[in-house]
Amino acid sequence: MSLNLLNKFLVFFFRTNKLGELTLNQVGEKVCISGWLEFKRGGFFTLRDSTGSCQIVCNIEYKLPEKESIVNVEGMVRARPEKDRNPKMKTGDIEVVCSNMTVLNDCKRRPFTVSKFITTKEETRMRYRYIDLRNTAMQRNLRLRSSFILKLRRFLCERRGFVDVETPTLFRRTPGGAKEFIVPTRKPGKFYSLPQSPQQYKQLLMVGGIDRYMQIAKCYRDEGAKADRQPEFTQLDLEMSFTNQDEIKQLVEDALVESWPEELSSISAPFPCMSYHDAINLYGTDKPDTRYGFVVKDLSELLKDITIFQYASSLSIRGICFTDGCEKLTSKQIKTIQGNVRKQHSLRLTVVQIGENKKWIYPGAQDIFPVNTMDQVNDYLGVKEGDVICLCANRQWQKACMALGKARTMAASYYEENGHPLWDKDTYNFLWVEDFPLFEIDDEDRLHSAHHPFTAPATEDYEHLVPHPMEATKVRGQHYDLVLNGSEIGGGSMRIHDAATQRYILEVMLKEDCSELEHLLEALESGCPPHGGIALGLDRLIAIMCDALSIRDVIAFPKSTEGTDLMTGAPCELSQVDLDTYKVSVTKKENTNKED
Repeated sequence: MSLNLLNKFLVFFFRTNKLGELTLNQVGEKVCISGWLEFKRGGFFTLRDSTGSCQIVCNIEYKLPEKESIVNVEGMVRARPEKDRNPKMKTGDIEVVCSNMTVLNDCKRRPFTVSKFITTKEETRMRYRYIDLRNTAMQRNLRLRSSFILKLRRFLCERRGFVDVETPTLFRRTPGGAKEFIVPTRKPGKFYSLPQSPQQYKQLLMVGGIDRYMQIAKCYRDEGAKADRQPEFTQLDLEMSFTNQDEIKQLVEDALVESWPEELSSISAPFPCMSYHDAINLYGTDKPDTRYGFVVKDLSELLKDITIFQYASSLSIRGICFTDGCEKLTSKQIKTIQGNVRKQHSLRLTVVQIGENKKWIYPGAQDIFPVNTMDQVNDYLGVKEGDVICLCANRQWQKACMALGKARTMAASYYEENGHPLWDKDTYNFLWVEDFPLFEIDDEDRLHSAHHPFTAPATEDYEHLVPHPMEATKVRGQHYDLVLNGSEIGGGSMRIHDAATQRYILEVMLKEDCSELEHLLEALESGCPPHGGIALGLDRLIAIMCDALSIRDVIAFPKSTEGTDLMTGAPCELSQVDLDTYKVSVTKKENTNKED
């Protein structure tokens, strides 16, 4: 090693001070500090490390390196003149007068300025993630994540007796549910799959007597490109034996309250509960944001004789009122809401503006709606001048409600975009949603699990547990979701703990091949205690805590919306040698585009 390199190493090794922790108490003290060169101008420059930044006064003739180079400075702390103090900076009251400087590593490539990461395209940030991570916001997000998860683990293991168990990530295919990633092996025709959750393993742990299991689990889902989801994600996984739904909910509430970051607005328990039916009926979604109003109401009786609603006697007509919508929503935004509802739900949204004396502004309103009907609707919705009413009708009440639920969330977003937010950004509204249907019906009248096939039916609904699809939809599952500010951050259930019921639901109700789950069925037959659990999506929860625009801003090395790693180029092609090793052949899609 050359003498110059050795000196650089020794200077860095014996660094004694952290930049963000320098204070007025250290005035007159000699310090040795290192960090990234963040800003330079004239005889001043700024150094930054993970704790903060500090202004350096450089009276010696040095040729400063490029920004983001690693620099070590030896010098004396002094107080800044009163007029030059910077209250926005942690170290804004002091500066360091440089007596010696060593460049530890030059920055030869700087694709974007760290301090301006918000205006940098996300693709660029993802491509150079190692630079993006230096930003103050990313540093805060990842440190908050680390602290929060550590508190959760300590609370559960040290105070509630949970056992932290790592389950395998090389698994076998699970029938039903989300699509799984396949992992080839050297055995021809034999494949692993990456688990979409540790669901079966944690149930097997209950059979094995690990009565309180927890894990910060990696999960995988091959769901294609989605705006705010990742093919690999992290969840807090919990399972308990000899428990019930109320105990699990209370445990989660206690864990969140005890682990909640001190720098955020406090939360309190118990969290309110709402049935799935009420959530759809009032908010048009099973994950309602309760920070604001705009509740969906049933207008079927009031509008049953209105001619624009064809076959009105058999329709469910729902309405919602957007307060001051004429002022706080633009006509373009209202049309966008209508178009989105039409595209996603194939339903027409009738929009009425409320004018002077609460008159309805709608083409031909006076001919279509009798005066007494308009007055009754106005009173029922509590409208006033300047409000906007949206109406929607369908034979199925759920579809009409869900269409208005979409309009509700879009309108709230536009209110905020236009400078009229409906909530305080420091508000955290948790909500339990329960009594979900156990089954759903597809377009071919086939039953599917609303969540997963291991959810126990509600005890009082066993009489409806028959193969007839319409009868089966009456069965409620012992499932519960945890919602925060309109996002589902967790889901759990009481599990089926006897083999006969599990086999019946798989084979008779869902028409699944049980051969792929014989290991679980055999375990249930060996004496399995009643049990239940929950999984919290940590990425989404922490993104809400950090007020991040995307879960990608709370994950160190995330994938893009297309599921690719722009930094490393994964996924990538394999050589023919590797393909032959795993007995895999690749069929490339032919290019069918005709060339001129």
